[in-house]
Amino acid sequence: MKKSAFGVVALMAALMSFTSCGKKETNEIVIGGIFPLSGAVAVYGVECKNGIDLAIEEINAAGGVNGKNIVLISEDDEGNPDKTVNAYQKLTSKDGAKLIIGSLTSGCTQAITARCQAQKVVQIAPAATAPAITDAGDYIFRACFIDPFQGTVGGKFAVENLGCKKAAILFDAGNDYSVGLTENFEKSFAACGGTIVAKEAYQTNDKDFNAQLTKIKSANPDVVYLPDYYSVVALIAKQLRSIGINTPIVGADGWDGVLGNAGEEVLNGFYSNHYAADSTDAAVQNFVKAFNAKYGKDPNAFAALGYDSAYLLKDAIAKAGSAEASAVKVALSEINGDYVTGHLTFDANHNPVKSAVMLEIVKADDGSLKTVYKTTVNP
Repeated sequence: MKKSAFGVVALMAALMSFTSCGKKETNEIVIGGIFPLSGAVAVYGVECKNGIDLAIEEINAAGGVNGKNIVLISEDDEGNPDKTVNAYQKLTSKDGAKLIIGSLTSGCTQAITARCQAQKVVQIAPAATAPAITDAGDYIFRACFIDPFQGTVGGKFAVENLGCKKAAILFDAGNDYSVGLTENFEKSFAACGGTIVAKEAYQTNDKDFNAQLTKIKSANPDVVYLPDYYSVVALIAKQLRSIGINTPIVGADGWDGVLGNAGEEVLNGFYSNHYAADSTDAAVQNFVKAFNAKYGKDPNAFAALGYDSAYLLKDAIAKAGSAEASAVKVALSEINGDYVTGHLTFDANHNPVKSAVMLEIVKADDGSLKTVYKTTVNP
């Protein structure tokens, strides 16, 4: 009898321990995050994760969502699509994540969209702007506007705000982001009455652009469109100015981060982005203040998009009353609210309907470079 009683007690203790562990797990909502935290575009991933971490800290401090704390488990994909897939498999199979934020660049993000859809995992892409991202299905969302809109904004801005009539384009023929922006800038600039006088291509990882820039200079444009990421833009801008092209240069959100990688050659530069840190909007200013207090610097657009992505999930979970992916994706599709990057709703393809801002690079009083709000372009 004693042996049997001991066995019952042990079994009850084990069951209590198991129940306790299960209860602890249900008090947390796991969100998986995939970012380039190292590699060539690490500035995007680090800033995005910082924005998400701040949002989750605020959400949990305010009581969480539906009485549960949010926990972010993040993985570094180094900006490599193969590593994005590995990170996704780890987050979903080992960590049990059914809600994913990431990745950042379009190529990495698209490497897992079909998997998310097939396995019914909600994916929010903070900054992947390639149009095809959300084609995978109804579990895929994004927080940013898409490339066609950015290219259109750039062309319209160059004509209507800068008064330009002759544009040259220098783009990466092997980069979908660069190609997509080029196509839409070209259409928009022409539709607004401008003429493309030169269109030159280079290949990914090229460092010398002298041949293309010489042809561009001979075409005598009054604006040059540079649709690429900040590190390449910094290289091109220096060579562009050195051969005497002093026109305005215009780009897109991939420029974010150029201030830390370039000098005065990027003055008279303008680019479309998702928000302006110097906006007078109360939500923006509260975010900038909180981010600065936590990290000691102003947030860039990737931080803002990460922050908004976390709050979009929070609001959807609250609206659904559940963190189950099938319920969250329905609630997300019905979002209609104000966020740091603007008032946001989703269209039928789960792309956000919201405004874009144009930023100008200027010299601050202390001689450093900074961006200032130039204008807003509505959808």
